Amino acid sequence: MESKEQSIDQIPPGGRVEIRLPVRHNPTLQKVVDRVNTDEELYALWTAMNVNATLRLGMTDHGPVHFQIVSNIALRMLRILLERGVEPSVVKHHGMSNAEAELIVVMAALLHDLGMSIQRADHELFSLFVAQPIIDRLLEGLYPIGQRAILRSEILHAIIAHRAGGRPMTVEAGIVRVADALDMTKGRSRIGFEAGVVNIHSISAASIEQVEIQEGKDKPLHIHVRMSNSAGIFQIDELLKEKLKGSGLEDYVEVVAEVEGETEKSLFKEYKL
Repeated sequence: MESKEQSIDQIPPGGRVEIRLPVRHNPTLQKVVDRVNTDEELYALWTAMNVNATLRLGMTDHGPVHFQIVSNIALRMLRILLERGVEPSVVKHHGMSNAEAELIVVMAALLHDLGMSIQRADHELFSLFVAQPIIDRLLEGLYPIGQRAILRSEILHAIIAHRAGGRPMTVEAGIVRVADALDMTKGRSRIGFEAGVVNIHSISAASIEQVEIQEGKDKPLHIHVRMSNSAGIFQIDELLKEKLKGSGLEDYVEVVAEVEGETEKSLFKEYKL
């Protein structure tokens, strides 16, 4: 049975998170998602990396909710690009289908931060060797050996290319890179903010009310960011822009941000350096 699209704002806090995606007519993707939701090792790794991120480093959430959000965003981005005639790299270079492109972006989105279970620094590199056996396990029996090897390479490339300065060589990797940066609404930033960390990162992140991924007019993808305070521009100009730069998607994506309401919300009373 096909999963329904889940709004970012509708994901319940706490409890075990089940990955839900609108698989449509992609039965292989459904099989992989079913395997993900019963993979105890993967869920344990998500838990371990979230402990490192939130409890030990005071960062924002890097657990299963993050991967649920990023995988849904990535899949939506890909499908909009497909509707506008953009050809995925795995189709262009390996003669596979759009279904495999969907599989690549979803699996890379779900596995891209696994190295955080070990260490924050260079976690993208660590993610490669942690993810490889999991990729093999999730794809086992679904493709011949040769195709499975190509898919594994494409997924691993998308994982490493999401790092700072990463240069995606595929459309799919570019999508994962940008989708990762779009998990930035205020509900996703409050761990650091409510713990008393007052800096441009926490203030700007708390300003982001909603991120919408839509089909654009001038460009295929229109990303609309709604803010309660103009401080949110930092998230877009310094973080999202850096992820978009060099992603290979520059010609396909337009970003529009606006401050809602007649007056800006006060996010803190006093800032001391």
